[in-house]
Amino acid sequence: MRLLPRRLLSRIMLLIAILLAVSIYASLKIFDYFDREPRATAAALQAVTIVNYTRASLIASHENRRLALLSELSGREGVRVYAADFLEDIEALPSDPFISLMAQKIRDKLGEETIITVNHYDIPGLWISFNVGQDDFWVVIPKIQVDRPFPWHWLGWAAVVGLLSLVGGYLLTARINRPLTMLVHAAERLRNGEPAPKLPEDSVEELREVTHTFNEMAESLARLDAERTLLLAGVSHDIRTPLARLRLAVEMLPQEADYMKHGMIEDISDMDNIIHQFLDFVRGVEGEPTRMMDINDLLRALSERQLRAGRELKISLGPKYFIPIRPLAMQRLLDNLVGNAYNYGKGKVEVRSQVMADKIVVSVLDNGPGIPPEHAERLLRPFERMDSARNKYEGGSGLGLAICNRISKLHGGQLYLLNRPEGGLEARLSLPILPNT
Repeated sequence: MRLLPRRLLSRIMLLIAILLAVSIYASLKIFDYFDREPRATAAALQAVTIVNYTRASLIASHENRRLALLSELSGREGVRVYAADFLEDIEALPSDPFISLMAQKIRDKLGEETIITVNHYDIPGLWISFNVGQDDFWVVIPKIQVDRPFPWHWLGWAAVVGLLSLVGGYLLTARINRPLTMLVHAAERLRNGEPAPKLPEDSVEELREVTHTFNEMAESLARLDAERTLLLAGVSHDIRTPLARLRLAVEMLPQEADYMKHGMIEDISDMDNIIHQFLDFVRGVEGEPTRMMDINDLLRALSERQLRAGRELKISLGPKYFIPIRPLAMQRLLDNLVGNAYNYGKGKVEVRSQVMADKIVVSVLDNGPGIPPEHAERLLRPFERMDSARNKYEGGSGLGLAICNRISKLHGGQLYLLNRPEGGLEARLSLPILPNT
């Protein structure tokens, strides 16, 4: 959940980069398409002018002077004139749209019989044929860039524009992402039962209303939780006093009523346990500091407490590993899980711990009837019970598992209720191993 904003930012930046690359490529192709026609026309006009000038010079000269004139023309502007033999092998023009368009425009001016090739005899330039009487000639024009170079300067400008756009996109995305990150963290705290901090409402216009609504919701939840806590704590405290008097009165009944006293005392104890769960639930455990502990130490202490209560708890411990734990809260969680296992099981309870790659798993196993799988998540909510499925024990308020679930989330973990293949229920607590531990 906490990594969502960073992944969202990366995806947005990747999308911006892809869109920029596509738009720059499309812009270059469009520019090339619309620029091709005028460039080809200008190049063709230059070539036609040179050919016509050369042909006119040769026609105007005496036949005996043509060789000298050819030599003189070949020395000007790099243009060269060669005698042609059209029985020679002439390569076709390269499949370049610009060269094909320019060649077509030259033929439109000089005639369709004009032969045009490129880099003939490995001599670079544009080769254009013409004739003077019965004689055939080549004009080689090297200064017209028929082999158009790749526009690296445009690519450089495109890179600058793309970089500036990415920087602007990053700043804009970060501006939007900051309130989103704070909103996610605040929602995470609410989900774990912790009070959410008030979010600043000076974010971008599109998120301001969302932030304002979230703050109002968090305040309403905090007021509701405070009122519920006050109500449950007050009622529980007020009920305990008459219960204590009632128990004292029952203890003072005459011995003839012993058969009644035992049942009444058990009922009073059940009511006291329910009130104790109410107080545990409203008291919370958020204020307890964490300590680096090995959870196996808590499991050994749990086994000793159960042994003093006349119960034999089987424990199988994994390797020692220290993680940040709230000791009293974790002790309450383990006591509740083991107490549930004894209440709903058939007297055989086992606790296992194991260290995995990224988490520590504690399993509390019983041999009771289990629960319907579709009700596993519902039983982790407050005041939810499933006595019809695990019908051995009728007491309780439905808060024990809710308290366990709250404590597991407070430690960044998860609590699962799983039916065992061999029968019974597994309450599996998964606690993350933090990198800095």
